[in-house]
Amino acid sequence: MATQTELSARLRAALKGPVSGLGDLGLTSTLRAVRVEDIAEAARELSNPEILAVFNWLDNERAAELLGLLNDEATSYVVENAPSARITDMLDRLPMDDAADVLDEASPEKLEELLTSLEKTAPDDAEEIRDLLSYPERSAGRLMTDAFMRLRADMSVNEAFAAVRDSDDEVETLSDLYITETVNEDREVLIGVISLRELVRAGARRKDPNVKVRDFMTTDVISVSTDTDQEECARLISKYDFMAMPVLEHGNFVGIVTVDDIIDVLVEEGTEDMLALGAVTPTEKPYLANSIFDLFKQRFGWLLLLFVAESMTGFVLRNYQGELEKVVALSFFVPLLIGSGGNAGAQAVTTITRALALGEVNFRDIVRVIWREARAGLLLGSALGLVGFVRVLIWGNGPNLALVIGISQLVVIVWAVTVGSSLPIVFKRLGLDPAVMSAPFITTLVDATGLIFYFTIAHILLPELK
Repeated sequence: MATQTELSARLRAALKGPVSGLGDLGLTSTLRAVRVEDIAEAARELSNPEILAVFNWLDNERAAELLGLLNDEATSYVVENAPSARITDMLDRLPMDDAADVLDEASPEKLEELLTSLEKTAPDDAEEIRDLLSYPERSAGRLMTDAFMRLRADMSVNEAFAAVRDSDDEVETLSDLYITETVNEDREVLIGVISLRELVRAGARRKDPNVKVRDFMTTDVISVSTDTDQEECARLISKYDFMAMPVLEHGNFVGIVTVDDIIDVLVEEGTEDMLALGAVTPTEKPYLANSIFDLFKQRFGWLLLLFVAESMTGFVLRNYQGELEKVVALSFFVPLLIGSGGNAGAQAVTTITRALALGEVNFRDIVRVIWREARAGLLLGSALGLVGFVRVLIWGNGPNLALVIGISQLVVIVWAVTVGSSLPIVFKRLGLDPAVMSAPFITTLVDATGLIFYFTIAHILLPELK
């Protein structure tokens, strides 16, 4: 099987070939032999016009699949530049949650044009897409689909099997079957769930084809609401090993979120967190699709902020210039202290940010977290402080300076891990992204404050500074 880069090169070469009235045989043969998922992956290395050319060359069914798999920037370009009638056909072919994602990348004018066109051919689909787009971004409501398998509690096993066999082709998954009760035409209540596997086993175990679904369905149903954050929805699906998660709105059963959509969420959220922890603004584009100016924009703002914050370190050093002139050796160990303190803080902030993402800790655990990290910092600081103490002596400095370095190392590391572990939790409590409290930011903060501790301890222990 060709690699992503090889397939991209083949597609690009085929696109450059002459196009006759009968079509480019090179491009046709290349596309015919490749799965749509692989075309979407290879498209990451193509320009937007090249992606549009590939999209236009595919038949409607495969083009619809491709449109649902492209990254946001490529999707936007295709939607804005492909014939509107063809995009409307794509929307009718896609699952409604995927169609909503596609339209979310369209301009407001294009969005309204396409929905108006879709209303003429598939008014129910257009209404459902409008409903999905009305939910907040990154919410479970945006991800859900109403194409799920419904059963009634009074159905027999045979009737349930018949319903599954006759289910609509648009049903997203048959792994979980939902037992519902219709209150009125606008309200459907979820009263139970059963997996297809359990249904098969129940029928075989009871030997009675007329046994009712209500006799073995699970009534303790885990669900989320339409405004539940996508990341929380992903955490719950992972926790309970679900293939799909029911979504309720004011008690009304309105849809399910399937695991394939959750995988996309996990990849997206993980990427954003990793970039944020490295002080890089997240982007929807693949790396190779970013121009040099894009890379500049993603990084410059953070670098400027860190540059300004780092000026605190220079301010502290200037403030203690007299001490450095009296004991020049103090300056030798500044990189050692701020480096180890910054690294310890970065370790703590990364660990706690990940724990928050996995739901392992929350705000009520902040005291326990700080206490644990402070004790860990005490051990780490003591060990590194001892190493620093010995190192100062080996370099030929006196025991007083060695003691300053050893104690400062201990204090700075305890301070760094305490700050690094608490700030992400506080940010999460305030409704902010804890990943914003990035490792470079913590490092910069610890640099300045650590120097204050260092010179204060030096004032206390060095006779030359008294």
